[in-house]
Amino acid sequence: MLHKVRGIVLKTTNYSETSVVVQVFTDKFGMQSYLINGVKKPRAKIKMNMLQSLHLLDMVVYHNVNANIQRVSEIRQTPVFKTIPYDIIKSSVTIFLNEVLYKSIRQQAADESLFDYIFNTIAWFDETEQLHPNFHLSFLLKLTRFLGFYPNDKRRQDQNYFDLHEGEFVSRQPFHLNFLELDDALRFISLFNTPLEKIIEIKFSNEQRRFLLDKILVFYTLHTASFGEIQSHKILETLLS
Repeated sequence: MLHKVRGIVLKTTNYSETSVVVQVFTDKFGMQSYLINGVKKPRAKIKMNMLQSLHLLDMVVYHNVNANIQRVSEIRQTPVFKTIPYDIIKSSVTIFLNEVLYKSIRQQAADESLFDYIFNTIAWFDETEQLHPNFHLSFLLKLTRFLGFYPNDKRRQDQNYFDLHEGEFVSRQPFHLNFLELDDALRFISLFNTPLEKIIEIKFSNEQRRFLLDKILVFYTLHTASFGEIQSHKILETLLS
């Protein structure tokens, strides 16, 4: 049976000389693997450049609940990216976010709210002309709301530490190293609470931004099973410094 779905490309793996398996987060079926035949041929109907990191798709697919790999009837990019493939910083941000997303949602069932957040935010990122170096930090912290381990931003006057294990402010310095002192904790929470269109108003130094990114990745590692190590942020930090 054919189904119309929207999708977000997360990983493409070679299957044969001309075919690939693409892992796509879909609005209806969650994470799915699709075999696409002949994609590397010169006159392919579905081309490889449609299957790059976080490209947004409209798809017509076959869906068999008992199959590990599904089939595709039609794919088209909607919307077609205008800036991400042509801007080295935007494309680097996208590669980094793609790596984090894949590690965070590779076992994800259908979740329309999560899907809509990723889809709409990446579309906004492509459309916006004013690139801000805090975008990826804000995106990841806002994503935690949909992943179920978002930070509790409530704080009493005596709570001067943010415990990354507990995801909340505490009054005593934790015995482990995964915590933020007050100034850094307030920056962390500001990224979570400030709307994306206003993150231009948040001013961080390069050193503060690198520190916060490291702590955000620790936060993900603590709360996401088998998250592992992220590599692509090192290139991103160099470009944004």
